[in-house]
Amino acid sequence: MVEDQQATREFVAMILSDAGYQTDAAADGGEALRKLEESSYDLVLTDLKLGDISGIDVLRKAITLEDPPVAIIITAHGTIENAVEAIKIGAYDYLTKPVGSDDLLLSIGRALKHRELTSRVRKLESQLERDFQFENLVAKSGRMRQVIETVRQVAKSDATVLIEGESGTGKELVARAVHANSRRRKQSFVAINCGAMPETLLESELFGYLKGAFTGAGETRKGLFEQAHEGTIFLDEIGETSPAFQVKLLRALQEGEIRRVGDNKSIMVDVRVIAASNQDLKALEEAGRFRKDLYYRINVILIHLPPLRERREDVVPLAEFFLQRKAEKRSGPTPGLSREAIKLLENYAWPGNVRELENVIERSLVLANTAAIEPGDLPPELQGGAPPRPGEDPLTMRDMERLHIQRVLERTNWNQSEAAKLLGIGYNTIWRKMKEYNIKKPG
Repeated sequence: MVEDQQATREFVAMILSDAGYQTDAAADGGEALRKLEESSYDLVLTDLKLGDISGIDVLRKAITLEDPPVAIIITAHGTIENAVEAIKIGAYDYLTKPVGSDDLLLSIGRALKHRELTSRVRKLESQLERDFQFENLVAKSGRMRQVIETVRQVAKSDATVLIEGESGTGKELVARAVHANSRRRKQSFVAINCGAMPETLLESELFGYLKGAFTGAGETRKGLFEQAHEGTIFLDEIGETSPAFQVKLLRALQEGEIRRVGDNKSIMVDVRVIAASNQDLKALEEAGRFRKDLYYRINVILIHLPPLRERREDVVPLAEFFLQRKAEKRSGPTPGLSREAIKLLENYAWPGNVRELENVIERSLVLANTAAIEPGDLPPELQGGAPPRPGEDPLTMRDMERLHIQRVLERTNWNQSEAAKLLGIGYNTIWRKMKEYNIKKPG
C-alpha cells in the first residue's frame, strides 16, 4: 500500500490487517519502488499523487516484474482522467476518495481473484509451449525426422496444412506443434472433430448462430472460427464432411469470412487452417466424395504421418518418453523397461499407433511392482507380438493387426465402441478395419 498521508496509511493498513491481509506500507513512490525490487507482492494499492514519483510510476514498475502484482489506483475526484490512463496502462481498478472499507475490500478481493486466474492461464500457456516444442516430438526414424523438419519449416509461415495418417499417429500433436512455434502462438488453438457430429451441428459449431436461428438457439453465439481469430483452427477428420458442408467451408477458406447460421451478414476472420484426415483425401476426391477445389485449397502443405509399425525405431524412445512423462505425476523412482518387455513392444503391430502405445505404458506403470516393467505388466494382446518360434511361418503385419483387433473384440463381447477405446482408435476406424479384414461376429 502506497499512501503519503500517515493517518490514511495507518487506517487502511488496519482495515486490511483485520481482513486477513499481510500488508507492507510505503510513504512515497520511491519507497514503493524499492519494496517492489526487494519483495514479491500479489497486489499494489497506491494513491495517484505521491510527489516526484507518482502512482503511475509505481504502476509502470509493477507491471514489468516477472510475476507482476495486480494494481488498484486510489484517486481524488479531480484526477479521474489520470485514473483512466492508469487503467489503460494496466491497473485492474480505480477507487475515488473517500474510499469505504466495504468497497475497498470488494475491489481487492476481485483483483486478487483476477490475478489468480491470470497466473493460472500463464502457467498453462507456458506448459503448452513446453509440451509442443520440437524436442517433444520423439523421432529416431528417418521418416519422422523428416516430418519434424517439415513442421519446423511450415511453422514459420501461415500456409494451410493437411496432415494425413492413421488414427492415433499424432496428427493433433503435430498441428499443435505447428501452432506453438508460429507467430500465432499467443492466440487460440481451436480443435474440432468434423466426423463426430452431424452436418447441421457442425455448421453452427464452426460458424456460430444468431438468437432464434433454430429451435434451442436462445442466444447469439460465436463459432469456432471467430474464437480462433488471429490463431489456428484444427479441422480433424475433414474427410468425413458432406459435399454440401464442404461448399460452405470452402467459402470460409477462400474469402476469409464466415456467416453465422441465421445471419445475412459476413464476418471477416483471420485464421490459420490445419486440416487432418485418417483417409487418403486424394482417393476420396478422385472417387467424387471430396470436392476437388476444397482439396487443393487445404493441400498447400501435405504432411504424412507414418504408422508406428512402419517406424519401429521410434517405439522404444516413445515408450521411454511416455514413461518419464507419466511418472512425473506419481511418487517414487521411474521404472525402466526390461529387455523382454522391449522385445514385445518392438514386435507388436500397434494398430492403435502412438495413442495405443501411450495407453499401454500408462497401464503398465500402474501395474508394475518392480524397478522395471516386465512382460507380465503389459496387456495380453502384446504377447501375440512375440517373435515366431523356430519352424513357424512369421505373421505379416496385416495378420497381426487383424488378429489383435479380433482378440480385443472378443474380450469386449464384440462391443465396437469399447474395443475402439481399448485399441486407442476411433469408432469409424475400427468399423473400417473390420470391413477391410472381413472380421465378423460369430453366429
